[in-house]
Amino acid sequence: MFSVGVFAQKPEPHFEQDGAMLKATYFHENGEVAQQGYFLNGNLHGNWVMFDQQGNKMASGTYLQGEKSGKWFFWKAELLHEVDYAANRIVQVREWSRNGLVTAQQ
Repeated sequence: MFSVGVFAQKPEPHFEQDGAMLKATYFHENGEVAQQGYFLNGNLHGNWVMFDQQGNKMASGTYLQGEKSGKWFFWKAELLHEVDYAANRIVQVREWSRNGLVTAQQ
């Protein structure tokens, strides 16, 4: 008597050279894209986008030499969180709903 086990493996990341930058795509165990963005000189650099296991966008923003920079957007249920970064530090946070601005904090 024997049994056969099948183990789901998380798909390997995919890397592709794009000029001076390296484009990276990481996957969830179900094969959906988890994150996609770029590296420059070993640092996160440029636009990065993150997705949940169903393929819905969860976050989007820009890295500048490994630090979060500018506006980042985070989606959660019916709310959109807009976070402004400077030198990897949060400067301001706004929370939006379909009806407009909910809160703003500095």
